[in-house]
Amino acid sequence: MNISLEQTGVTAVITVKMEKADYQDAVKKELKNIATKAEMPGFRKGKVPFGFVQKRFGFQVKADEINKILGQKLMEYIRENKVNILGEPMPSENQQPLDIEAQDDFEFLFDIALAPEFKIELDANDSVDYYDIEVTDAQVDEQVKVFAQQAGHPENVEDYQDRDILRGALAEQDAEGNLLEGGVVVEKASFMPAYFKGEAQKALFEGAKVGDVLTINPAEAYADNENELASLLKIAKEEVANHKGNFTFQIEEISRFVPAEMNQEFFDRVFEEGEVTDEEQFRTKVRELMATQHVADSDYKFLLDVRKYCEDKVGALEFPLELLKKFMIAQNSEKENATEYVEKNFDKSVEELKWHLIKEQLVEAQQIKIDQDDVKDQALKATRFQFMQYGMNNIPEEYIDQYAQKMMENQQQVQGLVERAIDEKLAAALKNVVALNHKAVSVEDFQKMFEA
Repeated sequence: MNISLEQTGVTAVITVKMEKADYQDAVKKELKNIATKAEMPGFRKGKVPFGFVQKRFGFQVKADEINKILGQKLMEYIRENKVNILGEPMPSENQQPLDIEAQDDFEFLFDIALAPEFKIELDANDSVDYYDIEVTDAQVDEQVKVFAQQAGHPENVEDYQDRDILRGALAEQDAEGNLLEGGVVVEKASFMPAYFKGEAQKALFEGAKVGDVLTINPAEAYADNENELASLLKIAKEEVANHKGNFTFQIEEISRFVPAEMNQEFFDRVFEEGEVTDEEQFRTKVRELMATQHVADSDYKFLLDVRKYCEDKVGALEFPLELLKKFMIAQNSEKENATEYVEKNFDKSVEELKWHLIKEQLVEAQQIKIDQDDVKDQALKATRFQFMQYGMNNIPEEYIDQYAQKMMENQQQVQGLVERAIDEKLAAALKNVVALNHKAVSVEDFQKMFEA
């Protein structure tokens, strides 16, 4: 077998010349394997003459083995000769028609897109901004409130306050204000006046108490939102238009969500049992938690700025655009409008490709390796963060581990975890390579940096 490469700018053509001797042994071996298992009328299993097997399966086996050997040898050539390609080899438009059944020798042509040649190096002479996000007392106060709210519980009360939940009997009235015979009746209606769109209806509940009977208009309260009205009145959405009058509502229960008190039970629920014993320690722990999250956010922004800095430093790169576009269309062939999709996203894809090539060099220069432990660590972090969103910071490790293991069973999620691990290690490494231009910034100003 003879393989050669002819380069033209940022593209190249690989020519693979294959002779019968390159594949005939593999074909014979596979046919013999089939013969040991083949069943044909008039012959015992495994006793079918080789000539019969060859006649019936010869063409398909020949095609399969040629294709398999071609793929193996092509990728071996690219790997051994360190040909830096983008995407995968594409059958050349100049490929001559082949007759697999009649021919013994073949010549295959492949078009390949070559990665542009460049070198990116970073050292202490390179300066990149690094934003130190401040944790203010006000932010700690707000986070403490969030934790207290998440750990709170509902209580029944006698007097209504804003954001309380009301439950009771709801019955439709006639034009004179009497109960409408055959009208809508909901024995256990439930709603929060705080979410009413109609201010006049919301005001009806000021000072209300358990046992009070009020006249309300749900249609005005919800600004004729059919979905909300249908849900409240327990009727089909199509029937809402027939029930836009007043209703009698008797308050049977007022439920208020009460934040958790600053006590040991609350501290143990948010953090590890016994880790925090008073409010001052609790606030300190909350501040540390927020600071840790801010470091991750700062590192994320730092890597974005590294990307911009490196892209500017490298400058414009020449890409084989037409061949890349052809490859992307082939990769998205399952989409209904693959060509249109690729055209729409092509410029962005080339931008991402440029960063991918730069990032490869940075990762190699910092000798960053990712193993299974790194992936597991990212899964654990992602799981803890998900629980933390609900104020659950003291979930037993065995449960955290179970959720993480489940996440790692999904190959698509694993790829995301690998990328996170690479980014985390790369940011940590580059902070010790380049000169950091530290800038103190508030959370609000930091968030504005990501606004479109």
